[in-house]
Amino acid sequence: MKLGIVGLPNVGKSTLFNAITNAGAQSANYPFCTIEPNVGVVTVPDRRLDALAEMYEPEKYTPATIEFVDIAGLVKGASKGEGLGNKFLANIREVDAIVHVVRCFENDDIIHVDGSIDPARDIETINVELILSDLEMIDRRIEKTQKLIKGDKKFQADYEFFKRVRQALDEGRPARSVDCTPEEAQLLSSVALLTNKPIIYAANLSDGDFQNGSADANPYFQTVKQIAEAEHAAVLPICAEVEAEIAGMDPEEKELFLSEMGLEQSGLDRLINACYDLLGLISYLTAGKQEVRAWTITRGTRAPQAAGKIHTDFERGFIRAEVVAFDDLMACGSMAAAKEKGLVRSEGKDYVMKDGDIVLFRFNV
Repeated sequence: MKLGIVGLPNVGKSTLFNAITNAGAQSANYPFCTIEPNVGVVTVPDRRLDALAEMYEPEKYTPATIEFVDIAGLVKGASKGEGLGNKFLANIREVDAIVHVVRCFENDDIIHVDGSIDPARDIETINVELILSDLEMIDRRIEKTQKLIKGDKKFQADYEFFKRVRQALDEGRPARSVDCTPEEAQLLSSVALLTNKPIIYAANLSDGDFQNGSADANPYFQTVKQIAEAEHAAVLPICAEVEAEIAGMDPEEKELFLSEMGLEQSGLDRLINACYDLLGLISYLTAGKQEVRAWTITRGTRAPQAAGKIHTDFERGFIRAEVVAFDDLMACGSMAAAKEKGLVRSEGKDYVMKDGDIVLFRFNV
């Protein structure tokens, strides 16, 4: 999974990126300090995998990973190449989802590119640039569909739908805000629109507003929540400064610090969970003396396709999946005990994988 972190200059975007990836992206109080997209790979925290590692003491421990791309600050005119616009838009095009960092804190020492704090304006500034880029894409698709109608009237419905999407873009609304049937959603995904990418608005709060769940009292955060709701997007309160503070702590120190702030998880953990939900992703696990490993799949994936994540031969020669739920295995204490109690199931090709399934695939090629 590849997530692109975007936002206007000086909203805390690179501070957040540094904190969650420890990749050392330059962070300075002026626009365009991030010229090339910085990339950081982080492991997905999974206590189930930790528990399996304790049980099996494997030679290898392989968690799932997420790639974060810190994309330089967009400004007005990016769609026409202002700032370093075209390059930034191309970087956004390559990611699976967007984390849009929005400034929701006052600080006279950190200059805002537009001179004041206004989340609605900041979100609109970036959305407009993405929409302008999308208008070119949708116009090309409308033109192509018009030609197809001449040969086959069945494309008329596609044409009408694309016109509806174009109207939303004309009105300054992102493509993701358009209500779609499942068939229309599939059709929309066939056009590489930037504003149709899943998005999480990361509302960057001051540490004072962030502590003990007081984010809702921040009027800027409420604005971001309302915009996210209208766009069918997700929103996550976060504090980049707090994340920067805990980035270098050891696990026990971090847990104590978060507890004192009234938090159960770090911003990174909450962001990863939110991204999994947004993209409809789950993890299944494989476990043995050789390796314990987490595999990321889309919710609704059937067993053979899940096996194919490990190796194409596993999918091609799939026979069955031997599955035990994580909680059942932990309650029994070992795979042998789980088998004795009949909790290890033999599943066929139609089995839909569940989050936390521990699986051994049987195959023959």
